[in-house]
Order: sequence, then structure tokens, then C-alpha cells
Amino acid sequence: MPGATLDEVSDSSFTGSVKVKLGPVALLYKGTGSFEVTDAALRRAVIKASGKDSRGNGTASATVEVTLSADSGGTVARVVTDLSVTGRPAQFGRGMITEVGGKILDRFAECLAGKLAPAEENPPALPAPPASASDLSPPRPEASRSDPSPAAEPLDLVRFAGTSVAKRAAVVIGLAALLIVVVGWLRRR
Repeated sequence: MPGATLDEVSDSSFTGSVKVKLGPVALLYKGTGSFEVTDAALRRAVIKASGKDSRGNGTASATVEVTLSADSGGTVARVVTDLSVTGRPAQFGRGMITEVGGKILDRFAECLAGKLAPAEENPPALPAPPASASDLSPPRPEASRSDPSPAAEPLDLVRFAGTSVAKRAAVVIGLAALLIVVVGWLRRR
């Protein structure tokens, strides 16, 4: 998950943190979560998580229900989230948080799909014929591919919401410009 770091996982619960960047302001939410429901037969999980900004500037809590279903040789995940946010990120408003949440979920899904996808199978190249008997040593297996998880970078809400903010700002700026033109026209009359 963008910006998230797991600190501890035990049975059905976990602790961790999420770094969020809101323009020049950086927030660090620390919290806990748990798998409230895991039903393999229904391919459904319900996760509850909550956290508090380390500086006391707000909280976030969520209940996330994920249901998996087969679709054309792949898997589709239906995600329903009940999210509550207080503090600075709440200033974005419900529509913006919904849009940003969707983009974050898309990025998470892309990352997960990349990690779960089978490794590309490239046919091995044929070895060159040995020049001498000493070159007939057994082949060494290729080093296994390691994919260490990078350190979590802060989730930049402005970057995720930039297009939406620009669209909304354009409407407001357009209305303000129209208002200025109308007021100027009225003053001349």
C-alpha cells in the first residue's frame, strides 16, 4: 500500500504506520488493524484499521470489505470501504477523498498484481560448445531474484489528487473571472 509500513503481524492483527504528505505538511499515522472476518469459502475478508497522527493532528479509521471473484482467467476484487478521517486530510472533502482513495487502491492493485504474477519464462540460451574438457563443469543455477520492498515513501495526496484539484480550481477560477467581468460591466453602465 503506498506510504504504508508494517511493523508487526500476529495471528489476525497487525501494527504499522502510514506516511502522508499534504503539500508541505508531512503526517505520520501510527495504528493497528485486524482481520475481523476471513471466509475462504466466500472469498471474503473484512479488515478494520485505525490510526492517529503522531503529532495529534487527526485520526483515520476504516473498515474494508474485500470480496474476490473469478473473471476471464483472472481475479476481480470488489472493495467496499467505510472511511472516517479527521484533521488536515479531512479538509479535502468527501468527493476528493473518495477519488484519492480510488487512485491509491488502483496503485495497490497494480503493485499486488505485479508481485503475484508468474515470473516471465525466457527459454535458456543454448550454451556454447566447450573449448576443452575443463569447461564441462556442471552449470550453476541462476541467482534467485530478490525483490526487497523499498522503504515506504510518503503518500503524496496532492500528487494523487492534483488533476482533480486542478479541475475544481479551474471551475472556481472561471466563475471568479466571470464574476469580475460582470461586475466590471455593471460598473461601466
